[in-house]
Amino acid sequence: MIIQDVINHLHNLAPLAYAEDFDNVGLLVGNKNEKVSGILVTLDTLETVVDEAIENNCNLIVSFHPIIFSGLKKLTGKTYVERVVIKAIQNNIAIFSIHTALDNAFQGVNSIICDQLELTNKKILIPQSGTIKKLQTYVPKANAEALRTALFSTGAGSIGNYESCSFNVEGEGTYLGNEDANPVIGKKGILHTEKETAISVTFKKHLESKVLKTLFEAHPYEEVAYEISTLENNNQHIGIGMIGELKNAMETEDCLKYIKAKMQTDCIRYSKSLNKPIKRIAVLGGSGSFAISAAKAANADILVTADLKYHDFFSAENAIVLADIGHYESEQFTKSFLVDYLSKKITNFAIILSKTNTNPIKYL
Repeated sequence: MIIQDVINHLHNLAPLAYAEDFDNVGLLVGNKNEKVSGILVTLDTLETVVDEAIENNCNLIVSFHPIIFSGLKKLTGKTYVERVVIKAIQNNIAIFSIHTALDNAFQGVNSIICDQLELTNKKILIPQSGTIKKLQTYVPKANAEALRTALFSTGAGSIGNYESCSFNVEGEGTYLGNEDANPVIGKKGILHTEKETAISVTFKKHLESKVLKTLFEAHPYEEVAYEISTLENNNQHIGIGMIGELKNAMETEDCLKYIKAKMQTDCIRYSKSLNKPIKRIAVLGGSGSFAISAAKAANADILVTADLKYHDFFSAENAIVLADIGHYESEQFTKSFLVDYLSKKITNFAIILSKTNTNPIKYL
């Protein structure tokens, strides 16, 4: 098994195409074709984590946060980032980061928080735009079913809880091949009219290359006519944050104690309590002040997130409770989730959970 094989499994869980533009995800250090000797999963890649990888004979670190976030202009060992990269390279250790790709995955960071809080009816809080594309192509009527089946096999035509979705219109296509043409149907130099079916299917944007490859392979024509457009429709399964519901509503103080226990945090900073029970909970792992408006619009009673500033709490405006549980605390269960996921995909290989607590914040 090579590093790329592990990356493929992670990509199936959280395609990197849905990471935020500001992020730096993917293979940050190392050769994707290197044979894997061991895999260590961590939240952050620190020097102590690299030491742990060396000790366990792991040459691949799967990290949630990227160790390289902004550009590196030199590697002198002056900063902890440079020291980590140098040590990893010296010991032939690859580093892969999944970060906001997993934030935006339906079964990702925020789903983990919802499950930890035992929330039901989970939905994406802020759907990511521009993630759905549409293919329209034109094929001889006799070949339409075979082409549709081939496109469906790539994942095209999946809409929410439905698969094999398409729209088909029958009509006539015309073409005139020049002297260099080699038409499958008709003869070059002669205008040909063919009964055709226009097929339209939607697909997730990370599947585009796969969909096009299948289209060209399965289509009978020498020259394939097709159009691809990006839709503005919200994707139900790609986006950041989630909202769910408690089985039973709780008073604010009881709910905060419940969250503190379930999320295993030592401290919760929160805004003014509401004069109503809490039922709908919005969550966003990591820094989530930007989601306050979305949580209000979704009629959440409380937003569980991290890194809220002093003035962020004023924006609660007696409409929602804002609860800051800590950045590390909101994401701490992610590495165990990744270990479980990879262990199910790679059954004959030990996936090691890092024992290093990388939380830089301490409490009295």
